[in-house]
Amino acid sequence: MDPEAFRSKMSGLAFGNVMAAAARDYQKEILAQEKAQTSANANQEVDLDELMDKEVEKREALKRQGHGEYREISEGDFLGEVTGCEKVICHFYHKEFYRCKIMDKHLKSLAPRHVDAKFIKLDAENAPFFVAKLGIKTLPCVILFSERLKLDFCCRKGIAGDRLVGFQDLGGKDDFAIKTLENFLIKKGIIDEQKNDEDDDDVGDNSRGRTVRSSVNYGSDSD
Repeated sequence: MDPEAFRSKMSGLAFGNVMAAAARDYQKEILAQEKAQTSANANQEVDLDELMDKEVEKREALKRQGHGEYREISEGDFLGEVTGCEKVICHFYHKEFYRCKIMDKHLKSLAPRHVDAKFIKLDAENAPFFVAKLGIKTLPCVILFSERLKLDFCCRKGIAGDRLVGFQDLGGKDDFAIKTLENFLIKKGIIDEQKNDEDDDDVGDNSRGRTVRSSVNYGSDSD
């Protein structure tokens, strides 16, 4: 065989071997990447399941502490309820005040949707110490307790700063939408905004109820 032809043939064979080896290496790399991706997807699925399980556990733990429902408490329970969790919404009410009943209706609807906060109510007539301590003069009065405000209440001033007095921040009318109250509470940082949550069409009754005033010093926000 011609020496030049021989060298050319050998060179071609070497090139072919190199390309074959490169092809095998490339295939191995693709398989390794696919395996790594499959493993990553599996780990991600496990992580998501763990996160969901932890979220469920957290919600169940909060419900055992009285979250997720709108409950009535006594004056003796007040400090334990307020200091026992991070966020508390407490409605001081009078059973005969019309606007207190409207506030009750909306807070009862919001409680199951915002489990991170505790929703409670306290009959102002049966809680004279805390009515005086918190400087409550007008009902309904909704006090918002966060960690900072509880520190102020328990250790220093004894007056919670964030509150909703009557309907003055809700448009001043009885037929305000529940979303108006929810947005107020979100703005104050006591509850979190719910994504993809449909607006609630629930509104307060349009009919006017006669206010029965109590003999105590605070009054109703109703006309």
